This record gives sequence, C-alpha cells and structure tokens, in this order.
Amino acid sequence: MDGVLSQEEINALLNDPAGDAGAGAAGSPSAAGDLTDAEKDAIGEIANISMGTAATTLFSLVNRKVEISTPVVSYATWEDITRQYERPCVFIRIAYTVGLDGSNILVLRENDVKIITDLMMGGDGTNIDGELGELHLSAISEAMNQMMGSSATSLSSMLNKMIDISPPKADLIDLAENVDESAIDEFLSGRFVKISFRMEIGDLVDSEIMQLYPISFAKEMCAGVTANMEMDTVKEEPAPAPAPKPAQSAPVQETPQPMMNQPMMGQPMMGQPMMGQPMMGQPMMGQQVMGQQVNVQPAQFTAFSGANMGVYQPENIDLIMDVPLEVTVELGRTSKSISDILDFGPGKIIELNKIAGEPIDVLVNGKYVAKGEVVVIEESFGVRITEIVNSTKPAQTQ
Repeated sequence: MDGVLSQEEINALLNDPAGDAGAGAAGSPSAAGDLTDAEKDAIGEIANISMGTAATTLFSLVNRKVEISTPVVSYATWEDITRQYERPCVFIRIAYTVGLDGSNILVLRENDVKIITDLMMGGDGTNIDGELGELHLSAISEAMNQMMGSSATSLSSMLNKMIDISPPKADLIDLAENVDESAIDEFLSGRFVKISFRMEIGDLVDSEIMQLYPISFAKEMCAGVTANMEMDTVKEEPAPAPAPKPAQSAPVQETPQPMMNQPMMGQPMMGQPMMGQPMMGQPMMGQQVMGQQVNVQPAQFTAFSGANMGVYQPENIDLIMDVPLEVTVELGRTSKSISDILDFGPGKIIELNKIAGEPIDVLVNGKYVAKGEVVVIEESFGVRITEIVNSTKPAQTQ
C-alpha cells in the first residue's frame, strides 16, 4: 500500500523460495559468502576439465564411448535434491587428503550404476535385474577411485600442487525416506554448489549426474586456480630489454652504381639470370668479402658414445599402476584332432600334458610369469605362487 516491498515480495522477485534473508538461522551461508560470477565460471571450467579426464578413464573401464556435457553450476539444498532427483540413487563421497581440505559428492542413478558395473565385469550392460548389492557398490567405488584419481591429477596441474584423494565410499540412498543428510556429509545440511552433467555411455546410459561441493571448498579451488594463473602471468612477462649501445660509425666506401636499364659488362639483363654465376649477395668460394678471405672447411661433429646414455630418466611407473591386466592360471594343455573333439561328451576324460603334483602355469596377458600350486580359500580356488620365472621363457605347450 505504501509503495514499499515486504521481505517476502523481495524474495519472490529474486526467485529465492528458500528465503536467504533468514538462512543464517538455519545454518546456510549468507549471500555475502556466495560465489561471484567469475568464481562460477572458474568452478565450471575446473569441473569440465576434471570430469573430461574422468570420462576418459571410464571409457577404459567399460570399453564404451563416454560423453559428458558442459557442466551447469547452480546452488541447491537437500530439499531440492530429494524433490528433483530419481529415487533411490547412489551417493559417492570423495574426500581430499592432500593439497585440498574438503570433500565432494557424486550422485548417480541406481540403474546407471548397474549398467556401469555390468560393463566393468565383462557384460553387455543389459544384466541389470535384481537389487543393487554390495558387489555393485564395491565395483562403482573402484571405478570412481580411478576416475577421480585421474581427475585429481588434472586438478594438480591446474593448482600447481599435489592433490590426492581417499578411497571413495558409495551408499545407496532412498530419497523418499527421512534421511539424515548430515550423516552423509555435514555440508548437505546447508546450501551448497551443485554441478550438473549429462552423461552418455554408448546407447545404454543417457542421464544426469550431479557433483555437490561445499561453497567454501569451491571458493578454495577457485582461489588456487586464480593464484596459479597469476604466477604463470608473472613468469611469462618478458624482462625489459637493455638500452642499445651507440653504434660506431664506419667509413662508407663509395662504389660506382650502374645506370638504370644499362647492364654492366658481364652482367645479365633484368629478369635474365646468367648461367654459372653466383646470385647477388652470395660470394663464390674463395671470393673476398668486405676485404677478408673466407675460410671454408668441413663441419666437425662430436661422435656418439654410450657414456651419454646414463642421463636417461626412467618413466614414472605409478602412472600405469591402475591399468587392469588379465591373469590366467593354466592347469595344462593338449592337442586333439577334429574327430577327437567331435567325440567329446559328458564324462569324457581329457589327458593334459601336466603330471599330477607338477606346478601350474600363471600367465599375465598371455605372458608366462610364474609357477604355483592350487589351494582352496573357503569355497574358492586360489593359486599360491611358488616360483617367478624368466619372462622371456615361453609357456609350456604340447
């Protein structure tokens, strides 16, 4: 009536249903602690590079094309997540142990987790029946460990310092139930940063995934990237060039100039090169240049020797420690004709080239690396390594 807007009307105009004016009492940060537009752009670029690296790692795990869209940065509360996201879903908590102090949470749909874990275990991504169990959670935790590990490597280059994470922890959360968000992570009880991606895995997965950050943690990463960029700018600024010394005057030797369009004796007309004559500015061997004799001799090069090979630095093997290898335990081999193979049936006994009690062969990616003996661990078979063999020795064949 008096032309002055109430606080409720101001909140409605600002599209702020949560009412940030009273958010301090609920434990949420005030607007003064929010990200600036520049910080939002920076955190979006950080997430884009980090998740792009993680997508490359996921491709190597599932052997399917993985595409992740450009991230969208916004704010959210726990009520927003429970209202907008599919139920149930998997919350994966990634805590930083070196370089950064904080954590973030990756949210995946239950069906997407089943597809990813089925592909990791050699399936075609269609074996998704049944409930999500500990096997799925363990497999997706290992996938996130490798994905976010590679993401931390990219983050290390952006912040110019070592970044490391603890093993991720995955939990199946039913958002329809009354879940204590602080039990998952304390920052979920307030207002936080939500980064949304669109993830596609072949023609099997096309859904939204979310990455949740505390606002203070997002600001810390932005500050680190900004400081690193400023240091690089300082390094790239060229040093001021020293003042040039005054050049000493040299006596000018006057030479007669030929008249225009009038060739001198022994010189070609314009546009007609003379065969067997050097080009202008290129003296012939033995010709005097500026009054000095030019001394021409073959170039001398230092011979190569094996002594310089010691400066080679070995590659960092830690970069390939997470590469999966196929381990095969071979009980024995034999050769059979096609007619023998056609006679196979239930109860048929095939004699191998191994003698009873002889060590079995252990192969890694088809390479013969060790010998061992079969043991039983609870209800599963295992192999106890008894000898590491020369990798150049081929496996025994019949």
